[in-house]
Amino acid sequence: MIRELTPTTATPATTPTTPTTTPTTAAGILARTRAATAPALDRALRQLHPWLHEMATHTPDGKGVRAALTLLAAEAVGAAPATAVPGAVAVELVQTFSLVHDDIMDGDEHRRARPAVWKAYGTGPAVLAGDALHSLALETLAAGGGPHTATAVRHLIGALRDLVHGQAEDLRFEQAPWRGKGAVTPHAYLGMAGRKTGALFGCATALGAALGGAPPRTVDALRRAGLHAGVAFQAIDDVLGIWGDPAVTGKPVYGDLRRGKKTLPVLLALSADRADARALAAVLDTDPLGDEHARYAAALIEAAGGRAAALAEADRQLALAHRSLRAVPLAPAPAGEIRSLLSYLTTRRG
Repeated sequence: MIRELTPTTATPATTPTTPTTTPTTAAGILARTRAATAPALDRALRQLHPWLHEMATHTPDGKGVRAALTLLAAEAVGAAPATAVPGAVAVELVQTFSLVHDDIMDGDEHRRARPAVWKAYGTGPAVLAGDALHSLALETLAAGGGPHTATAVRHLIGALRDLVHGQAEDLRFEQAPWRGKGAVTPHAYLGMAGRKTGALFGCATALGAALGGAPPRTVDALRRAGLHAGVAFQAIDDVLGIWGDPAVTGKPVYGDLRRGKKTLPVLLALSADRADARALAAVLDTDPLGDEHARYAAALIEAAGGRAAALAEADRQLALAHRSLRAVPLAPAPAGEIRSLLSYLTTRRG
């Protein structure tokens, strides 16, 4: 894990300060890259057993940010985007697999405003669907057949290892106390986020560069850019998990608080030496955490600076991502689209 994953201690403005694009521009980039990836993704999914295919496509498609980063990374190192399509499909399959399993582990009943796969089909079938997507991702990438396929597969395997490591930490964190001995620190949380979320973003950009034939230094710079972007994405996701609009996020309000998840705004708020942070710790120990207590906890997190500090951390991680991109020579136009897409990650609302 890279050393930069250390939280800021400031409590600045409550909105990200570094976006360089608009959702419309990002939407155009994503639409183009989705169109380039969709046929190959559909072909891969149709290799599954029909029942598994039904479960794998049960949840509406996401934005395809990771796949977009894979194609753009290939273009940025001077390769045709088609070179990286197997990598783009693989990261999308891994992302879907991780969401199917995450919903089971977290007990989340909804995903993108629809019943989660485990809720619609049962836990056993959902586990099987996730397993099928996991193996299909590796098979799809390995079958690419290009001269850099073996390197790409090693990157994906490493990302899968980190993803599982991070998920294990996330689950263990739920059992930790809010304060005192054994409590989760913001620094430990960022390390976990770098694995659970950052690893797949980093893999996405690394796969594009590797399949495009870039030298190791360039591949690593793009990997680090993706990793930092993934941590920024997670920080925004944590903010949305408390204050997001359920109509946009597709998840119930205060869901993370009710489940006792250690998320960045909460941990940053608890780390403040102030009365509302101490009051927050007492409220979070309420079992079960009902609507009134959850609403009060959210207000205390904001009052203690947790929301502002989490948004500031997202900005900081985004700045580190941009710095990694500047460290190596890249084709200007696709590199600019990568920067636009990374910046968009901190302005999303769902």
